[in-house]
Amino acid sequence: MAKKDSTANNIPVETEVSQAEVDAFDIQPHLVNMLLTEPFFAEIMRNITKVRDDKMPTAGVTVKDTDLYLYWSGKFFAGLKSQEIFGVLKHECYHLIFNHCTTRRLDPHFIHNIATDLAINCLIPEDELPKFCLRPGKPLDLSKVTDPKALAQWTAISEKIKSFPEKESSEWYFGQLMDDPTIQQMMTEGAPGFGGGPGDPDGEGEGSVPGQIDQHGGWDNMTDEERQIAEHKVKEALRKAVKQCDRNGQWGTIPASTREELRRLASDVVDWKKVLQNFVGTRQRMNKSHTMRKINRKYPYIHPGVQRSHTAHIGVFVDMSGSVSDADLEQVYAVLGSLAKKVTFTFIPFDYTVDEANAFEWKKGKKRDAIRFRSGGTSFIAVNEYVKKNRDMFDGVVICTDGEAEDPGPSPVKRCWVLVPGTKLIFPATPGDVVVSMDKAKAKPQAA
Repeated sequence: MAKKDSTANNIPVETEVSQAEVDAFDIQPHLVNMLLTEPFFAEIMRNITKVRDDKMPTAGVTVKDTDLYLYWSGKFFAGLKSQEIFGVLKHECYHLIFNHCTTRRLDPHFIHNIATDLAINCLIPEDELPKFCLRPGKPLDLSKVTDPKALAQWTAISEKIKSFPEKESSEWYFGQLMDDPTIQQMMTEGAPGFGGGPGDPDGEGEGSVPGQIDQHGGWDNMTDEERQIAEHKVKEALRKAVKQCDRNGQWGTIPASTREELRRLASDVVDWKKVLQNFVGTRQRMNKSHTMRKINRKYPYIHPGVQRSHTAHIGVFVDMSGSVSDADLEQVYAVLGSLAKKVTFTFIPFDYTVDEANAFEWKKGKKRDAIRFRSGGTSFIAVNEYVKKNRDMFDGVVICTDGEAEDPGPSPVKRCWVLVPGTKLIFPATPGDVVVSMDKAKAKPQAA
């Protein structure tokens, strides 16, 4: 096909495509092919909701209501080669893996965006990315920058990037760029078409950067709680992907040095109590209302801002069977007391049946004495049947136990197993369940 001589938001399109080709483009075959050839990235992509949005120029990942989203343009993707589609998808995965979407961006944003793209793109084979993409050691494609002042400024930055070595951190690239006098001038005077000018359609002071492969708007519109929940979701996806690739011995095109970095990121010790808190947090319903008391970041004093609140209905089932010792129960109560500092939940004891008579609402901030209500056998099936009958009561369930009973099968709602010290489930957990092992110190969470 002939090369296209136009841009989308100052980002070159690789090849010209007809509207019929754009309409017919389907990303699903590329995701299936990624599963066969790039298992690590395919596992990460499984955790991301893909949304086609032909109004945006290229693509971008973001976190919305604590869920991970990839927005992508059919026009942009239809003009890419198959390996370039892989490269763009890898690029978006790396943004999530390195917490670029959940860490607060450094100021100025457009320099931080350049730095994160430089850190990511040198991890991807060059032939897998569109030719215009940012890359350390490579000058920027400035063929579409027409304003003389902007061209002079970006030419100076291009020379700076051309001198950079590969595989440095985004913080390193950011620091090097910020030390440049041209950057200091741009921060003071602004470059036409960048950083809030005509090339900034989302109004967030970001604008278009030559060679930028995706859109980074909206990364800062999260509360600290939402940020923590999103980071936990990414961490769990990363851990599963690393474990799967190591088990199968198949990492696709990821070089050995990058594998070691991914293993390091996946193997950081995690506080199991925080995992439990995050599980509860991910089950919270987002309630939004509009109010003029909050300033709309995009349209200040024109449209009302958004006020967010969260509610969660969590059922915490506590194993009171004879195999769970009094000491274990005391520790379970202590853990739930800590959890009650964050949320209100329903406490439900059980052994071989569910003890509805002694269930109670454990209100936020309240303390409870450790009381044993039962001492019979254990049935997780009884718990699962109770949850099925009362499906509308729960956004999620937590089962505190020693794990010694028959497999209850899939849960109708999200489920977290909290195992007392020195125990484990005697059956494989259902995929999607979260399994954490209590310990006096920190312990790594397991997942099915």
